[in-house]
Amino acid sequence: MRVLVTGASGLVGSVLWERLAAEHTLSGIDLRRDRARGIARGDVRRPRTIRSAFEDVDAVVDLATGAALNLPWSEVEKDIEGRVNVLEAARAHGVRRYVFASSNHVTGMYELDQPYASIVAGAYDGLDPAGIPLIAPDAPIRPDSPYGIGKGFAEIASRHYAECYDMSCLCLRIGTVRPDDRPREARHYATLLTHADLARLVDCALRAPPELRYGIYFGVSANRWRFWDITNARDELGFEPHDDAESFRTDAAG
Repeated sequence: MRVLVTGASGLVGSVLWERLAAEHTLSGIDLRRDRARGIARGDVRRPRTIRSAFEDVDAVVDLATGAALNLPWSEVEKDIEGRVNVLEAARAHGVRRYVFASSNHVTGMYELDQPYASIVAGAYDGLDPAGIPLIAPDAPIRPDSPYGIGKGFAEIASRHYAECYDMSCLCLRIGTVRPDDRPREARHYATLLTHADLARLVDCALRAPPELRYGIYFGVSANRWRFWDITNARDELGFEPHDDAESFRTDAAG
């Protein structure tokens, strides 16, 4: 597939570029140009700077949002504008598959409830990982920040474009992706999405049947203490994570 990656120079974009380039023909835009990888400069908040990037593209992987949980409202508003610009450019150029990097923070407030609060604190006494009630993608959204609200807006906008235009829009609620590809705090043992599983998830979304018009999917590795439901990602995308954050506890113990 000919795949345009927006925000291609960030952490997630760099991970995907390295792992998907052998399977797809990639092009990219970012605020930072990278001539070595063929990533052009483009600002999704300025539609004129990105239009040409959408020519002759089969799919878009949209990563071009702020990545900080403490993003102020002013930046979230710019990100919302960017989502509309990307969706409009994709529609105008007849792009059939739009994959949006949403976030688990769209449902982040559930983590204040039990048993999730204990799990993210690493307090596992009395808990059975097999008995954890999983948070489903169709659960009411409970954003924990303006950042999460911005991601939620993009999910809603994606549904609009999927239902009103000839586009397939798939939203991936990405878990914790770290530069060192390993957990560093208690919460990460539940929320880690390894680089390899991230690439598997996005590749599955790109290859999903064209008749799959819209969906929201949690992106998380096969962690023992995972509390997000990935059943629909397995059934509809064919995503099967391979990694478990618990392996890093073994490494640390050894």
